[in-house]
Amino acid sequence: MPLKRSALGVIFCSFYVISYFTNKYVLSVLKFTFPTLFQGWQTFVGGLLLMVSGKLGWVEISSFPRSAVLSWLPGSLLFVGNIYAGSRALSRLPIPIFFTLHNASEFVTVLILKLTQRERTSWTKLFSVILLMVSAISLPLNDQQFDPGGYVWAVVHLSCVGGYRVFQKLPKSSHLSDLEQQYVNYLFSVLLLAFAAHPTGDLLGALEFPFILSYKFHSGCCASALLGFFLLLATVKLKSSLPVEHCGAWVFLAKVLATWLSPFVFNIVVNVSTLCCVLLSNCGEALLVYSNRTASER
Repeated sequence: MPLKRSALGVIFCSFYVISYFTNKYVLSVLKFTFPTLFQGWQTFVGGLLLMVSGKLGWVEISSFPRSAVLSWLPGSLLFVGNIYAGSRALSRLPIPIFFTLHNASEFVTVLILKLTQRERTSWTKLFSVILLMVSAISLPLNDQQFDPGGYVWAVVHLSCVGGYRVFQKLPKSSHLSDLEQQYVNYLFSVLLLAFAAHPTGDLLGALEFPFILSYKFHSGCCASALLGFFLLLATVKLKSSLPVEHCGAWVFLAKVLATWLSPFVFNIVVNVSTLCCVLLSNCGEALLVYSNRTASER
């Protein structure tokens, strides 16, 4: 059993790292900076594959009432904000910086829960999220290639991620399974991003994209959509097979691998101060994983 769980974690980490690298390649190397189309394509393929998998009985997606869908729509809106702003930020920021800012979403989650539900937080967890926030705030002060637009989109992204994490903890979210929530997210995203493609100028910009007929572009887009779907399945399987604190440890490992392997794949320029911010964020997340594990053992 431990070997099986370890294999599942390794599979999850592999899909996680390769998925982010593929998205980064399409967004930054090929410079396909049209998130309504890029994310619309990914959610369309993901929703289609999820629907087919459900029909074939490969995954369990039950018929759910319309009231459950309506109650989940705010979560879907946060999901769209997450993927849209995330694409904007990832296209302009190196992966280590992106993840350092992304990790600050834990501070947003804790803050919202503290203000709305008066949730008690251990000193260890509180110190860990403070480390995550300090590392994120320190980044723009030390980044030699500071990109204001990239940081703004990253802030929108981490805010949506933090809010989405809180929304998942509400009682109404229990009416849908993780796969059903994601299925609703996919359907809502496709509709919203399709309507937004023309007003944002992405549709016209994509028609003039120089790599539109390139096999590298088509291969990258197809790979990103498929990898996103497999990452979803691996994530759901991981969450159903392991305790929450163990899942957090695997997610942490996946982020660390993506962060420290990315300089070998992409051209990244960082200074010592920026590197210290990234390391501080890693330490804060490691402490957060430890605090969650300690809390679960009580």
